[in-house]
Amino acid sequence: MARCVVVAIDGPAGAGKSTIARAVARRLGYVYIDTGAMYRAVALWALRNGIAPDDSHKLDELARHAKIEFTAGASTVVLNGEDVTAAIREPEVSDAASKASALPGVRRAMVDAQREMATGSSVVMEGRDIGTVVFPDAAVKIFLDANPDVRATRRVEELRGKGMEVGAETVAQEMADRDRRDRTRTEAPLVQAPDAIYVDTTGLTIEEVEEAVLKVIRGRVSNGKDVVR
Repeated sequence: MARCVVVAIDGPAGAGKSTIARAVARRLGYVYIDTGAMYRAVALWALRNGIAPDDSHKLDELARHAKIEFTAGASTVVLNGEDVTAAIREPEVSDAASKASALPGVRRAMVDAQREMATGSSVVMEGRDIGTVVFPDAAVKIFLDANPDVRATRRVEELRGKGMEVGAETVAQEMADRDRRDRTRTEAPLVQAPDAIYVDTTGLTIEEVEEAVLKVIRGRVSNGKDVVR
């Protein structure tokens, strides 16, 4: 039986992680795991139960009991049997998730869940600490980045494409705040793993980034054929 492969894609918001990880997983037949969506799911559950996103004790409990599922070939996020793919993208959930993800207990619970997800199938997992904390021995590590202005512009376009009225300056400030929290938190800060391949997506098309990432994967994982479906 072919071994399970972990492709770890890290980077700041707006670098293109979700788009690229989803596309690469589809091309290889791997399971796409959006770890940010996992924190959002916990935050959503907390908001629905009136729990403050900085209540570490209650958030730790929720995180340990949350059943979050992903399926190969799909982009849906299932929380406790419910499809919450759209619900976790609401602005209030995003803000709550950013705060909840900084809690050590929540992060430990999610890391355990993420490692479990990769025991039975090959995965493309994207987030902010995949190659450094979750899977330090991942077969492939990619760090996607882009100019802050470009990242902010992408996020504005994404949100407006979903019908949300957002201001460019507000989004840029929110992303700067998120970057600062991610890079300075004591538990699993956002840093590039020493052995990760750095890919600057600033002047590249989605297709160009996708091909660059696939080239790295195929160079390290027998041309992308080591897959458990």
